[in-house]
Amino acid sequence: MSTSDSTILRVAVAGCHRQVTSKPGSHNWATAFAEVADTRVVAVYDRGADTRAEFRATWRGTWGEIAAYDDYGRMLAEMRPDIVCIATRQTHHSRQIVQAAAAGVRGILCDKPFVTSLTEADTALEACRKAGIAVAYGTEWRWDAAYRQLAERLRDGLVGEVRTILAYGSPNLIFHGCHWYDIALLLAGDAEPLWVSGRVDPVADAEPDEGRRLDPPGRAWVGLEGGTLLALLPEGGGRGFSVIGSGGRLEIVNDAHQAYLWEAQSRPPGSGHLAGAPVSLALPEPASPWPRGAVLVRDLAQAVRTRGATQCDVAQIRRATEIGFAVHESHAAGGAAVTLPVTGRTRRIDPRAWGND
Repeated sequence: MSTSDSTILRVAVAGCHRQVTSKPGSHNWATAFAEVADTRVVAVYDRGADTRAEFRATWRGTWGEIAAYDDYGRMLAEMRPDIVCIATRQTHHSRQIVQAAAAGVRGILCDKPFVTSLTEADTALEACRKAGIAVAYGTEWRWDAAYRQLAERLRDGLVGEVRTILAYGSPNLIFHGCHWYDIALLLAGDAEPLWVSGRVDPVADAEPDEGRRLDPPGRAWVGLEGGTLLALLPEGGGRGFSVIGSGGRLEIVNDAHQAYLWEAQSRPPGSGHLAGAPVSLALPEPASPWPRGAVLVRDLAQAVRTRGATQCDVAQIRRATEIGFAVHESHAAGGAAVTLPVTGRTRRIDPRAWGND
């Protein structure tokens, strides 16, 4: 039974096909929970019997016998976990979040992409708000030490007033795009998006079931509160960002493994020139093979205990989810700017099937 004064937060995992190895890696949330001493996985749900068995065998040495279920609702009712890790296909997320809220869960780790429509997002996020559930979204890069350090330095005036952010390299608008939006908004101080104008790239040459057709890339402008503009581009050679401000320019490349700063020249006044050579910024080195996972789980555990919010909770999830769908809405309107929140919230984008669920 879950109790508020328990020293251990009991975790149930839903959808475990990416967590059947003890090797730390992106979206292997079981390895992250294993690194956080006050969390313990006690149950697993997956529709695949072989997958459930493999998960239990992998993690038996860490947590002992783990209860296994092929019925998500029954797992919630019988195990009454403090935290649910929802790593099923996004077609199930909204329903499973609502079920978790009704079952009294105190924290949710939801993998990305969040949902297949904005209507589903509204339903899930409202259930979390009403129940006071702490949510951590699986856009794990928000918990990356290098990105967080750069975001803090930008808030402290590293390039002066941030005016434009260019985000490069997103391969699609929904499945992976949420990572790009979330990081860009973090770098912009989590300013509220106000409007989106964009185009979806043509995919007529793609096969009917190809991922590029199901969830195509696109390019867009996003207007943020305070006047900052965010540009989203599919090109660029991997995840990278240019942050342009009144006092210089920051280039973040290779997923924040390197960052370079050009400071604006002060003379002659108003020249708009940058200093001739960039300064390479020192960034934190990863302390473990996949440090972001454990940092995310610790953040969620702390939010559950304090009844607070995580670094990527309801408000941040809403922003990172809505932008991709808004690009589709703008494209349907000929690229016209769409005010947020968008009125068309039923558009369904189901980019990929995976796992046994």
